[in-house]
Amino acid sequence: MNTLIGIVFAGSIILDQLTKLWASSALKDGGSIKIIGDFLRFTYAENRGAAFSILQDQRIFFIITTVVMLIILAYIYFNTKNITNLSKLAIAMIAGGAIGNFIDRVRLSYVVDFIDVRFGNLYNFPIFNIADSFVVCGTILMIFLILFNKFEKSEANG
Repeated sequence: MNTLIGIVFAGSIILDQLTKLWASSALKDGGSIKIIGDFLRFTYAENRGAAFSILQDQRIFFIITTVVMLIILAYIYFNTKNITNLSKLAIAMIAGGAIGNFIDRVRLSYVVDFIDVRFGNLYNFPIFNIADSFVVCGTILMIFLILFNKFEKSEANG
């Protein structure tokens, strides 16, 4: 299981960075590629904030926050003796996604986003990237594990 977790961690970073390189070269001219009609398209965007573009131009704050969060996640991952494999997976997903966006912030001063989801004329979801997807899915998994008391192995199960 540790091998799978390592693959998810490294794969999330590699996949994120490769897709952002592609988006930067294929979409930066302002074009958009329709994938599923008007519902899903790839559209290049530079995000200088956090989720939903909040806290614009706070690069140093995000770099420091990411480093602190990664230290906390690493501490939990390596020092919690009875953590479940699913909890390790959730941490790996969150950390991998955070590192993907961290690389952009350090290298470019912004995060490359390109996944554009629209719900007709009702709602245009903020453009996001693969790293964001890993952070959100890992966070949802972690919340589920905590709510249902599955983050740590019970003493009875060893």
